[in-house]
Amino acid sequence: MITVTLDTIKFHLKEIHDFSWLQAIGNVFAVFDQNDSGNISFGVARGSEKFFIKVAGIATAESIRTKEEAIAALKSAMSVYETITHPHLIELIDHGSLDDLYISVFKWTSGDCLFDHWNFEKYDKNPQLLPPAKRFRQLPLKKRIAAAEILFSFLNTVSESGYVAVDFYAGSIMYDFQTDRITICDIDLFRKKPSINDMGENYWGTKRLKAPEEYCYGAAIDEITNVYTLGALLFDSFFGHYTEEEIRTRYEQNAFSPCSFEQWELNRACYDVACKAVSPERLKRYSSIDSFYKDWKQALCKTTLNL
Repeated sequence: MITVTLDTIKFHLKEIHDFSWLQAIGNVFAVFDQNDSGNISFGVARGSEKFFIKVAGIATAESIRTKEEAIAALKSAMSVYETITHPHLIELIDHGSLDDLYISVFKWTSGDCLFDHWNFEKYDKNPQLLPPAKRFRQLPLKKRIAAAEILFSFLNTVSESGYVAVDFYAGSIMYDFQTDRITICDIDLFRKKPSINDMGENYWGTKRLKAPEEYCYGAAIDEITNVYTLGALLFDSFFGHYTEEEIRTRYEQNAFSPCSFEQWELNRACYDVACKAVSPERLKRYSSIDSFYKDWKQALCKTTLNL
């Protein structure tokens, strides 16, 4: 493992790489080097402009892919960003090959990732620092409900665009605590419809949220799967509370489960709607994000909430 310093930013790689091409673009002010995707990303400033630059083809420290696999995956993902358009999706500016690398350039968006795993050690060493996920959970219900609205809108757009969301979780979401703006920052693994689980139990996604079919080889992965994903997110990251033991159980049993109603922050009607969305039986879930949203909106109106 080697240590690299660009401007004032330090990070680690498995091999030496010449970053003169990156420094020619602007000043590096941030790095995200601990992903297992094989990509490494940078925040780069050029004058008053800021960019988020994602690179494949460099031997990153945590990669589970070869350089060639990472390049192929990033190149394939570009069509997803070009097809799906939504006001809360990170904006792709350009992409292409540079020597033996593949590079994508996005408009920089301010905010904190709601699952910033690369900072977990920092939070452990500094208990006074609250990670974004906990800060988000401390926001008034009104703000979290508004943020959930964006996810309904986005996943409905994904479906209308002919895609299904894959590996969509809190790590795909950024929140700007200054402006209360949600940004979807990672849709690299989204797939065109129709899609199936071609990986079995190791299909992409966190065990905190995965639907039953995301463990089953050959199963359909579709909008009903995304209904489950969104329902699980509402429980896991927005309105439900879990003990550490309950979270561990999900990993051990390969199964998401809703929290108890007593650990749910909204009304019973909203709880019942979210529970329907995460039914283990596909036919008992909502058939679309839109139908899920309609019941969710009605449920929100049934009880006066302390917002």
